[in-house]
Amino acid sequence: MDEHAGIVFVEGPAGRRPALRRGPDIWEVINALHANDGDVGDTAEVLNLPESEVRIALGYYADNKSEIDDWLRANDEEFDRIVAATKRQGKAARR
Repeated sequence: MDEHAGIVFVEGPAGRRPALRRGPDIWEVINALHANDGDVGDTAEVLNLPESEVRIALGYYADNKSEIDDWLRANDEEFDRIVAATKRQGKAARR
C-alpha cells in the first residue's frame, strides 16, 4: 500500500479496519482530530503520536472519508446504545 505508507489493516470483532502501523485505528485519530478542531499538533499531543503519523491518518481519511465516517458513526451509535442501557439499568436497580 504505497499510496498510504504507514497504514495497515487489522482484524477484530468489529471487522477489518485501517490503523497506523504503530498506533491507533484511523477512526480514533480522526475522532481526536475533530475533537481538537482539526489541529494536527494538539491531536498528536493528545494521542502521544508524532505529527507525521496524524498526517498519515489524515491523508488516508481524505481519500477514504466515507469509510472512516462509517466507523465514526458506528462508534457513536454503540456509545449511545451503552449509555441508554446503563441508564435503564440504573433506574431498574433503584426501584
